[in-house]
Amino acid sequence: MARALCALIFATGAGLANAAGLPPPGAASCSGCHAASANVDTPVPRLAGVKAEDIAAAMRAYKSGDKAGTIMGRVAKGFDDAEIGAVAAWWAAQKP
Repeated sequence: MARALCALIFATGAGLANAAGLPPPGAASCSGCHAASANVDTPVPRLAGVKAEDIAAAMRAYKSGDKAGTIMGRVAKGFDDAEIGAVAAWWAAQKP
């Protein structure tokens, strides 16, 4: 019961953050490596405008260990499926 209530609260909060154009919890930390601006030259792929399904699939692959990475495996393990979906949807909605 408590777990379901926590999930509902998180989902509602993530929905409100997205409705206000604010990043859901965890999304802002991505820009530490993934440049938000197209003016920055970086070998790390940008996330803005990438399909949400692609971002979520990559995060799940890093989380499971199916995709190798230097830091993404450790980062992705900190997100549950709902958080991955919220972060992916928010980045997908951003203008590249």
